[in-house]
Amino acid sequence: MVAPTSKKLFSVTLRVWRQAGPAAPGRFVDYPAKDVNPDMSFLELLDVVNDEITVKGDEPIAFAHDCREGICGTCSCTINGKPHGPGKGIATCQLYMRSFQEGDTIVVEPFRAKAFPIQKDLVTDRAAFDKIQQAGGFISVRTGAAPDANSIPVPKEDADLAMDAATCIGCGACVAACKNASAMLFVAAKVSHLGLMPQGQPERDKRVLAMVQTMDEAGFGNCTNQYECSAVCPKLISHDFIARMNRDYVAALFKSRFQPASNAAAGGGA
Repeated sequence: MVAPTSKKLFSVTLRVWRQAGPAAPGRFVDYPAKDVNPDMSFLELLDVVNDEITVKGDEPIAFAHDCREGICGTCSCTINGKPHGPGKGIATCQLYMRSFQEGDTIVVEPFRAKAFPIQKDLVTDRAAFDKIQQAGGFISVRTGAAPDANSIPVPKEDADLAMDAATCIGCGACVAACKNASAMLFVAAKVSHLGLMPQGQPERDKRVLAMVQTMDEAGFGNCTNQYECSAVCPKLISHDFIARMNRDYVAALFKSRFQPASNAAAGGGA
């Protein structure tokens, strides 16, 4: 039994992208949603609509979800043309139906990017992000226990910037918003997070070169500084990190290619 509510309920239409599999053709299908509570999250509405679809004997809408607290980065949908929908600094699971009005038609589709192939309906394969992370988003030095790590002085400005970068949840909204499907904001956040910490210095050059190379190999596009990425980021990560990563990349590339002449090859001698 549904608990009574004093909220004014309303009705909307969900226009959802349905695609049975990676190679199957896709299309938009309309689903009416009645008695929508404005305090429902968008994912809760999808749950309700799926219950109704299932009762009718049809295949429910496939969508990705996990924590529903804006932490895991799983709930990635494009809603009315914007990754994660209307609002700023929120994931799809933090979008509430009070953002919409009576009679609205809400268009829901998966993130569109070559590197994020559609698996089914609203679910995409974002394994490309995992490959980038595995290429260098870690440190292999021994940091010791927590007290040992805490004994290393870190300037507050660096600590704050590293924490800002570390808030990236890898949802892929930056890629979906970019007209080139660039992953620069994601990679920049991961590179900067470790590059700002003393524990990340031994592998700093190797890290940025490997992660950028893996990003290019995965099929992501180039960055053209339009900043749609930071505009839709649910954690409000600044595009300034891209400039920081570019500086690290150029420095690492130069050092990897520069070979000083040895004394033996310098000529002269007795």
